[in-house]
Amino acid sequence: MSTTDLDLDQLSPSESTALETYTAVTGQELTDAIPLLRRSQWNVQIAIAKFFDGEAPDPVEEARAALPQSPPPQSNRQTRNLMTEDITEQLSLNQAARASDSAPRITTQAEDQPVYRPPFIIALLFTPFNLVYRLLYNSFRLFGTLFPFLPRLFNATANPALQGTRRNTTGRRTLGPKDTAARFIREFEEEYGSHPIPFLENGYNMALEKSQRDLKFLLVVLLSPEHDDTNEWVQDTLLAPEVLEYINEAQNNVLVWGGNVQDSEAYQVANSLRVTKFPFAAVVVHTPSVSSTAMSVVGRIAGFTPPAEFANKLRTAISSNQAPLERIRSSRAEQQASRSLREQQDSAYERSLAIDRERARQRREAEAARQREEQEAADRQAAEEKRERDLAQWKQWRAQSLPEEPGTDVKDAVRISVRLPSGERIMRRFAADAEIEELYAVVECYEELQAGRLAEVSKPEEFTHQYGFRLVSPMPRAVYGVEEGGTIRDKIGRGGNLLVEPIEAEEDENEVEEEETVT
Repeated sequence: MSTTDLDLDQLSPSESTALETYTAVTGQELTDAIPLLRRSQWNVQIAIAKFFDGEAPDPVEEARAALPQSPPPQSNRQTRNLMTEDITEQLSLNQAARASDSAPRITTQAEDQPVYRPPFIIALLFTPFNLVYRLLYNSFRLFGTLFPFLPRLFNATANPALQGTRRNTTGRRTLGPKDTAARFIREFEEEYGSHPIPFLENGYNMALEKSQRDLKFLLVVLLSPEHDDTNEWVQDTLLAPEVLEYINEAQNNVLVWGGNVQDSEAYQVANSLRVTKFPFAAVVVHTPSVSSTAMSVVGRIAGFTPPAEFANKLRTAISSNQAPLERIRSSRAEQQASRSLREQQDSAYERSLAIDRERARQRREAEAARQREEQEAADRQAAEEKRERDLAQWKQWRAQSLPEEPGTDVKDAVRISVRLPSGERIMRRFAADAEIEELYAVVECYEELQAGRLAEVSKPEEFTHQYGFRLVSPMPRAVYGVEEGGTIRDKIGRGGNLLVEPIEAEEDENEVEEEETVT
């Protein structure tokens, strides 16, 4: 059945969770994600590593590809010389060395993979077979302990496809790669005390990823508690001062990953590295000459090794492979420098662009403010012109509505003399019942009355007239406000002399006095 026709309901809960996690991180289509997860045994970490860095070469497929094909027919006469034989032999040795020195990634069990438990009835029926199996297995295990060369011989002759998995018979709980690494570090500290070895607290595949990403050497340490030389090798060699000093020196760029071969992951690492003797240490490094993601074993230290020899082999393996990494580091440094330069240029351009935008915004705001001020000034001028027109119209309308001045024969008429600010004097007679507003209107419309401009006009609309002056008597001073109302005779009497005081001038003087008082 094709992947496109796959029903997602057929996936188990753990497989569905792994698929959701993988697609959320990579964004890959389901048609490509499901086959990749299947090839990765539904391990999300392995699948993500394969997606970003490419899949490691398959040893089985490489072995098949290395099989001799049908040779072309050759003539009976063959020309051979020593140079041809030497070149052919050297090429075959180089290919074999590259195949044996590769450090492929391994397939680990998913951390959230559920443990299958058979039904109770089936487990009860198979209990006798289980007991017989355990009895036979323990017997063969005792036989293998008495003759330790037999398990190694079996591992060397067994099918490579069967060496990738191992049944957990040590009673150790199967954990995920990260938890397994943490357990190894904890057990190592409990057995050998505190130590300065910087073991990585993650799985083997993640250690390879970190070594490749950071361009550092990965020292893989595999221990077998069943081996007699393990404790002595760790205490005398691995924890020797000269070895620790070289490992912890920053310029050597060494990462350390350790594992117990009783754990499934470390056992698979031992098989992938073709370990035949414990304790074992290997130096793994990124080899860009092979491929962009290749990780190769450049040094092997198997069995009990004195500390001086261990440090010398480690130093030789690292120093002989520093040059390619230095070239990549230099290339990355140049790329980082160019990237930083581009970022600085982009930042400077953005700052310059922001300054230009701010200046343009200020110019727009200044232009808008200028236009607004011009518009307000024009509106004020138009309003002032309209007010003057309405005031002139109102004066003409009010002048023509004033009653005639009473004659000299009217005995109760009121005679008023008003002195204007210009020095002119208005002499006029008013009726006894004339309102005080009529006296104000005469003063306001004095010019129209003098000029005789009494055309028939109507009262201006939407115009409220306010007198800009007040009438006061000099001695004693009394103010006769128009807003108070009343008749002229009641307010002033039968006659009087008045002065015109502009209200605006008085208000300005009051404001100046108030400002001086505040100061």
